[in-house]
Amino acid sequence: QVQLVESGGGLVQPGGSLRLSCAASRSILSFNAMGWFRQAPGLERELVARIYSSGTTNYAESVKGRFTISRDNANNTVYLQMNSLKPEDTGVYYCYVGVTWGQGTQVTVSS
Repeated sequence: QVQLVESGGGLVQPGGSLRLSCAASRSILSFNAMGWFRQAPGLERELVARIYSSGTTNYAESVKGRFTISRDNANNTVYLQMNSLKPEDTGVYYCYVGVTWGQGTQVTVSS
């Protein structure tokens, strides 16, 4: 069973950037898919970005061109670089690796 620890959330002004990290307790090489979901208050959890072992990535339409997902197999970490943040990006961001979820990290975009 892999355990995940997320970090990097916080409060940022519109137009700002954050980088989320998701550190796994063991090697992620054996996992095909991993990524990030987010959940805003009163809304369902939605996929933000996903990356496969092949390097193929998927993004929600709302974040294309602004967010970039990457994985560092050597350090067992998945990243989400978020640029040009908007208030509607506010929510709790959850990473997943395989079928395991992290505890979530809050991202708040507000002036």
